[in-house]
Order: sequence, then structure tokens, then C-alpha cells
Amino acid sequence: MCLSVLWAPQSHPPAQLGPGGGDAMTPILTILLCFGLSLGPRTHVQAGLSRDPRTYVQAENLLQPILWAEPGPVSTWNKPVTLWCQGTQEAQEYRLAKDGGSMSRTILKTLDSKNKVKFSIPAMQWKHAGRYHCYYQSPAGWSEPSDPLELVVTGYSRPTLSALPSPVVTSGVNVTLRCASRLGLDRFTLIEEGIHRLSWTLDSHQHNHGKFQALFPMGPLIFSHRGTFRCYGYRNNTPYVWSEPSDPLQLLVSGVSRKPSLLTLQSPIVAPGENLTLQCGSDVGYVSYALYKEGGDVLPQRPREQSQAGLSQANFTLSPVRVSHEGQYRCYGAHNVSSEWSAPSDPLDVLISGQIPERPSLSVQLGPTVASGENVTLLCQSRSPMFSFLLTKEGVAHPLLRLRFTYRAQQYLAEFQIPVTSAHAGTYRCYGSYSSSPYLLSHPSDPLELVVSGAAETLNPPQKKSDSKTASHLQDYTVENLIRIGVAGFILVVLGILLFEAQHRQRNPQDAARR
Repeated sequence: MCLSVLWAPQSHPPAQLGPGGGDAMTPILTILLCFGLSLGPRTHVQAGLSRDPRTYVQAENLLQPILWAEPGPVSTWNKPVTLWCQGTQEAQEYRLAKDGGSMSRTILKTLDSKNKVKFSIPAMQWKHAGRYHCYYQSPAGWSEPSDPLELVVTGYSRPTLSALPSPVVTSGVNVTLRCASRLGLDRFTLIEEGIHRLSWTLDSHQHNHGKFQALFPMGPLIFSHRGTFRCYGYRNNTPYVWSEPSDPLQLLVSGVSRKPSLLTLQSPIVAPGENLTLQCGSDVGYVSYALYKEGGDVLPQRPREQSQAGLSQANFTLSPVRVSHEGQYRCYGAHNVSSEWSAPSDPLDVLISGQIPERPSLSVQLGPTVASGENVTLLCQSRSPMFSFLLTKEGVAHPLLRLRFTYRAQQYLAEFQIPVTSAHAGTYRCYGSYSSSPYLLSHPSDPLELVVSGAAETLNPPQKKSDSKTASHLQDYTVENLIRIGVAGFILVVLGILLFEAQHRQRNPQDAARR
């Protein structure tokens, strides 16, 4: 059984974090069966030790103890934390001390302690955050203090962590990780997850958009530099009270393999709450794919799914779609788990509608029915200020058109000029957006149905040049034959008339003789 001795104010019993039991032989001491930290000011109590171990003359040739925290030195509010102090087999007693003298604890080693003991914090609070050391006592005396352990509790809202220009970069290129928050945080700490848990801390500065941020330069990167990062922020007057961690950012190093393609099986314009699937694929034969958002996170990797014609692909589903999903996406392919990633795909924009209350109007200047081959202008306009307008046509195969606004006749508008073919027939809508958030759109305009007359003619395949010459010659021969037939027919008619008249004259004298 481990015994814990707490220092407490002399005027009242010690505050305790866990259940405890009294000792009738030593009424001033509190003997605990579980581990807790004293919360009161440290007041020395005689219990076999008359002074703080830091005031003892340290014994020579004693190994320095090691102090660490589980699950880690950064803890969420109200979560349990265990501090471990490791010494030697000869250690008889361990002591944990917090800088500032606000907390101190002693544990007597038992038979099952071996060469380390644990100090438990059942629920992490603000007062537990700080800088700790541990010591141990052996027959030779007190050890030197362990290296400091900074125990942090999180509380502020989380910052955002992004990579510039992107979290997937070519080997040998520099990248900058940006940690930012709208809170007035004084410093930011970047931590790389993993065994070594490397960290960097920088002062923040205010960006022109009002955010406080710190820029962490990384690189030039090689393949072994890939990893996962989080960042935290804090104020100078509370250096051990940090923000919640940012979402993880995975840093990947890409190679020069041929880029895959990225497309969406639906329209890239979606409303919050809907589902959207982005499909990354290639005929190269990649075994896994990664999708990332510009200035955002790399989504969890997806193994390939083999499709027909030797193509491999992976589907990334955003479900349900949130406003935070807006932005520009790219994807990468990898040949195996340990290989570099391919070149990035072409970008794909994901746009969220209904985020601006206004609804623009859409009209066509020449009327809704136009002849194939004519130019038509689709006019999108709004009385409310809009920075740009987006024109869409039903069907995922049609590209989106975006134009910056012009101001005319007290209207914000954009004119989309289209040389019409039969393929342009269909239903159109337009949206407006602001310059500060180009991927967040207004409500859609009412639909406009565009009808193209003479479209059937454009469906006929074009004739080859030799075929057109042959057709022209045949047409010439046909006209000449018709002319010949017409002339011959005319001559026959004239000859028939003359023959009829001659026969009529011969019959007239005979008729007169009979009378």
C-alpha cells in the first residue's frame, strides 16, 4: 500500500481530491489510500523529513529521476492525469513539487513500487497546471531534481491550423504552418504528434483580417518529414492554460507521379445538410488516395476500389455537408503505404448555397428561344451588393462560369455571353457571392429554361469534303437532266399541237362536200 503525505494550512484540514483516511497516531498528517494533490499553501509538517528536498545537500552519483505524464502533458479540463517519477531500486521515498510552492506531495515506496511511483490527479483543474519536478531519497541522500515537466490544461476555444501553400508539397520545398485564432492569444505552440513529440512556440501577431496568428516555417521537406501536427494558443498571464487543440493537420510530401482526376458525382453546389461525394481516380494503379482542402486539413486516406477498364478510385463523402466544407479541394494517389504521393489533381471547388440571404435574378436578353449559332447573353443581377456572380447549368458535366460584378442602373450584374449550340439548351440558375468568402453563395435565382431552335440540324454529323463535292456534282447533273427533260417535253407538246391542226384541216373539205 502507498502512503501519501499532504502539506496543508495549519489552520484547517487539508483539501483533498480523493477519498482519505485519518491516522490516530499522527493527527496532523493525513494518510491517503489513493493519490491526490494538496490545494492549500504548502506548510511544512514533521513526518520524518524536516526540510524541502531542494534544501538538502544532494548525494553524489545518484541518477537523475525521470518525470512524465500520462496520457500526456496537455490535458483536457476535468480529465484524469497520472504523473510518474522513476528513480532507482534503492529509492525509499519520492517527492513531487510544483514551482511556486502551491503543491507538493510525498510518496513512500512500497514493495510493488520497484523503481517508480505514480502521483494521480483524478480531475485536471486550472490549479493543477504548472511546472513540476520530482526527487527521490535513497540511503545515500536526495537525488537532484528531474527535468521540469510542464503540465497544461486546455480551456480556450480551438485555433485553426493550416499549411501554406498546401499540406502536400513536393520534396525539397518549404512549407509554412499557420496557427490562427480570433481570440487575443499572445503565443502559439505547434506540436508534432508521435514518440518524440517535438514542439515549437512563437509569439502571435495580428493579421489584417483581425485574426491573431503565428507562422511556423518548415523545410525544405524530405519524405521522412511527413507527420501530423496540432497547435495551441495561450495568454502570457496564464502560460499553462492553453486553448483546445486545433484539428490535426497531416503533412505529406508528394512526388512527380502522374496526377489523378477529381470529380463530383453531383453538382459541386450543395446546401448544408446534403451529402456530397468527391471521387478521386486514376489509371496509374494507385493503391490509396488522399484528399485535402486548400488551407485546411487532409482527410483520412482511402484505399482504392478497383473499377472497370483498369481504373482505381476512392470516394470521399462529406455527410452531412457543413458550411466549413466550403473551399477548393485536390487529391493525391500513392503506389504503396511508404511511397511518396503523386502530383496533385486539378482543383475542384465545393460551394455552399443559401449563405447570403439575397436571391439574384436571371434573364436572357434575346428571349428564351434562340437559334443555334447565335450569341446569347444571360444576365444575372441583384440590387444588393455582390462581388461576383456564378452561372450554372443543370448537369455535372457543365463547367461553372464566374464573373466579377459591374454596376449599372443601380444594379450589381454580370453578363454571360454564350455562342449557342444545341448543347447549351437546358435549365440555368445563377448565384452571388462576396469577395471575402467566394465559396459561400446566395440563394439560387429562379430557373431559366433556354430553348435552342434548329438544334436537330446540329445533331447530323458533318460531311467530309469529298462527300460534299460528290453531292454538288450530283446536284448539278440532276438540274441539267431536268432541263433536258423539260425542253424535250415542250417540243413534243408543240409537235402534237401542229399535228392536231393538220388533221383538222384535212377533215373540213370532206365535211363541206357531204353537205
